[in-house]
Amino acid sequence: MRTVRAGRRTVEVHRPDKVLFPGGAGAKEYTKADLVEYYREIAPFMLPHLRGRPLMLERYPDGLDGPRFMQKNVQDHYPDWISRVEVPKEGGTVLHPVCEDTATLVYLADQAALTLHRWLARAPADGPADHPDRLVFDLDPATDDFEPVRDTARLLGELLDEIGLPSALMTTGSRGLHVVVPLNGRHDFDEVRRFAKDAADALTEAHPDRLTTEARKKDRGDRLYLDIQRNAYAQTAVAPFSVRATPGAPVAVPVTWDQLDDPELGARRWTIADAADQARTNPWSGLLRSGRALGPARRRLNALRG
Repeated sequence: MRTVRAGRRTVEVHRPDKVLFPGGAGAKEYTKADLVEYYREIAPFMLPHLRGRPLMLERYPDGLDGPRFMQKNVQDHYPDWISRVEVPKEGGTVLHPVCEDTATLVYLADQAALTLHRWLARAPADGPADHPDRLVFDLDPATDDFEPVRDTARLLGELLDEIGLPSALMTTGSRGLHVVVPLNGRHDFDEVRRFAKDAADALTEAHPDRLTTEARKKDRGDRLYLDIQRNAYAQTAVAPFSVRATPGAPVAVPVTWDQLDDPELGARRWTIADAADQARTNPWSGLLRSGRALGPARRRLNALRG
């Protein structure tokens, strides 16, 4: 065991030499100590995307070669200084962890929480987290070919521009991209989900041979899946700068629209070795601080669809 200074706290890291990401086949080996150090370094850039949001943790206590656990509830042994939020679910409530500081990020890394999945709504002190301030389109290709992802992102960006909504891009660290739209938090999940579906439908109707909104894989063929399923209560999306549970420790990283033209861009372009370098360029440059209402965009979208 070793101790790590994280902000105002000192956090214990158990089995720091434990290999979480085995090497081989061109992938570099990374230990728990490497994961802890990454999350400590990325914290200033990552925390603004986490604060106030219920989290779901993707844990691999024995590394990628061991079992996976998806954890929503705060564990009894978590220290008191980790923030929590209780949110309603059918038949009860769930007590989620909330990451407010660097020490919490380091603690979760010590728990082998490789990937943090966040809600698209913040949890207010006086009610449920049912008004999202983010809308996410997940561009999920049928293969590892990134070109359909690149092309679809351009098409979706053009549509969002046409209906007056700003948007931002993020590599997923897996196979595709997320297109993120900042909202003002005045719409509930049902309204946001309907809007996302209608926008996705408008795009797939214009390009039926290339795009689909079919949730069942067997119905997609070789078309890119335009996934809007995350825009619902209690659903999550991978958090910006989160590590993915894949060999080589790729990271979900915000990028600029100009970077979409970079031939080197891919879903796993950055890893824990260099994601902080991209973070320091401030790729979203305050874009997501200005959330929009959907009313004007809805009227423009309806007019486009006739």
